[in-house]
Amino acid sequence: MPVVESRCIVPVEPQVAFAVSQTQGAIRKRWDPFIRRQHLVGGATVPGKGVRTYTVQRFGFAMESEYVSYHPPSNVGMKMTKGSWFFERMGGGWRFTAAEGQPGHTLAVWRYNFTCRPKWLAPLAERIGVLVLQRDIDRRIRGFARGCEDPVVLAHGAAQRTA
Repeated sequence: MPVVESRCIVPVEPQVAFAVSQTQGAIRKRWDPFIRRQHLVGGATVPGKGVRTYTVQRFGFAMESEYVSYHPPSNVGMKMTKGSWFFERMGGGWRFTAAEGQPGHTLAVWRYNFTCRPKWLAPLAERIGVLVLQRDIDRRIRGFARGCEDPVVLAHGAAQRTA
């Protein structure tokens, strides 16, 4: 099963980094270049374990995913429940820890795994998928880092943490 990982250090505490990562709607679009649209489904109003999210990626690919873990401020995990025809499985996790030797900073590590279908095409598709997904995840985590310095995103995250 192919795995891609991207990491960065952001100049905020883990609880702030976590809050930024869980923003929704217009605030999410300020920092996340991966999404065209994203919203919670099934009547959910806040993210949490078992909550599903519908995401339309910037090229129009759609996916429904479910939070399989939700542990503020340290990590979240998701798995695809419905998606594009070429993914048999997809899952990911985002982890936030205090950056060693850098007070007030967080190490964000985002890791995804996937398998492709059909089986006969998977060896080639997965090699290509690693390249494409790695580029997207690197671009996305750079956007997240910018979001962790955006006063509008940070104010929204602070409001969410106190709500």
